[in-house]
Amino acid sequence: MTNGGAEHLGGCACGAVRYVLKAAPIFVYACHCTDCQRLTGSAFIVSAMIEKTEAELLSGEMSTCRLATGERGSTVHFCPQCGTSIWTEYSPGFWFVRVTTLDNQTAYPPEMHIWTGSKLPWLQLSDDVPQFEIYYDRGKHWRAESLARYEAVVEGRAE
Repeated sequence: MTNGGAEHLGGCACGAVRYVLKAAPIFVYACHCTDCQRLTGSAFIVSAMIEKTEAELLSGEMSTCRLATGERGSTVHFCPQCGTSIWTEYSPGFWFVRVTTLDNQTAYPPEMHIWTGSKLPWLQLSDDVPQFEIYYDRGKHWRAESLARYEAVVEGRAE
């Protein structure tokens, strides 16, 4: 998945926060866990994992909220004026950008659905996109380029 070298702009609902993705995401997924449902007030969340160095805040300021969910917890970054969740930090070196905050919300469809064991029962998913009841094996399901970008950050070669 590439964006053809184009940058993708995004922002919050009120326009106070604007950002740019300078590269295509490493990986895009839809998460159906109850934490993501609660965080968005919706059935699921679509997140684009990208290196922090490839996302830049252009205008506005963001507030943060530390959530003590999961093994390590996470920090949500959101517009203090309208409350739009822009991105979350689940692991150091990466942002998990809310795809629906992009100006082009269709730019990056999910490559898989995770935590479908807690998916709302009335939501029907297409069999065209892989689904995992809980989580998945990154080594088996990511493209080689995505794994290389991920490992570069984890190993400290890019931050």
